Amino acid sequence: MKVATAGSCFAQHISRHLQSSGFNYYVAEPGHPMLPEALRREHNYGLFSARYGNIYTARQLVQLVKRAYGEFQPVEDVWIEDDGRVLDPFRPTTQPGGYVSEAEMQADREQHLAAVRTMLSETDVFVFTLGLTECWRAKSDGAVFPLCPGVDGGRFDPNCHEFYNQNVTDVVADMSWVLGRIRAINPRVQTILTVSPVPLMATAQPDAHVLSATTYSKSVLRVAADVLSRENAEVHYFPSFEVITGAFNRGRYFADDLRNATEEGVSHVMRLFLQHATGGKVAQQTPLPIQREETDFLAQVEAFVDVECDEVALDR
Repeated sequence: MKVATAGSCFAQHISRHLQSSGFNYYVAEPGHPMLPEALRREHNYGLFSARYGNIYTARQLVQLVKRAYGEFQPVEDVWIEDDGRVLDPFRPTTQPGGYVSEAEMQADREQHLAAVRTMLSETDVFVFTLGLTECWRAKSDGAVFPLCPGVDGGRFDPNCHEFYNQNVTDVVADMSWVLGRIRAINPRVQTILTVSPVPLMATAQPDAHVLSATTYSKSVLRVAADVLSRENAEVHYFPSFEVITGAFNRGRYFADDLRNATEEGVSHVMRLFLQHATGGKVAQQTPLPIQREETDFLAQVEAFVDVECDEVALDR
């Protein structure tokens, strides 16, 4: 069975573990076979099942599917930087250094959207990680960007762009549309929803602190996931959010920055996933490398594998 992934940066952990655990992790957009594997990874091929980068909100997923099938053409569909670099507003960090021309960007986008269509039509299991409710969108047509324009490409214009924070009704409606569209394309697909445990780095919600904004966002997404799994027999919820954030682990599943999940926590999540999703039929996971050379237990507990999160640009 082909297993495809999409979603927020935490979904990258799921992708990585699926590849090492005997699953047929499905990558519909692997990059040109003549390119070295290291170069393809540097250009974000294989990070997800297609090269869409992080999909933080349900609205982003809706618009990706619509764009893939020619049902939505955003007005603001290219960013040209002052130095001449060309960026895709909906994948601003996917192509390192940007594109050399608009024609190159459009050609790569067409190839990418074709891969999305292939992925949706051929996958057997679709794992989507809900990440955020906060988003920035174009006032002209509601097109949602993965980052606020101006943070890592583009230019913010209050006359053209606005902040929006989705509620439960929004998320349920968006995901219900996506699930219905996927069923129409590929009736056999089973969907697994998770909620990212990674807290917000910052909030644009007026008069809100990032702590309360995080609680709001994750609560909305968790409730929406529950509603969707109850109302759709082919939709299942997996509690990675609860495993990582639960008080029972005394916070040890977060790294020193209190945002990134440790490798110990991710491994716990995936052990449970393998146990319940496969009935224990998948082989023992191959140990995954950590990014520190210390070998003592405490160092391994604290270790975390870096993932590509667009919002780190907010630190710059």
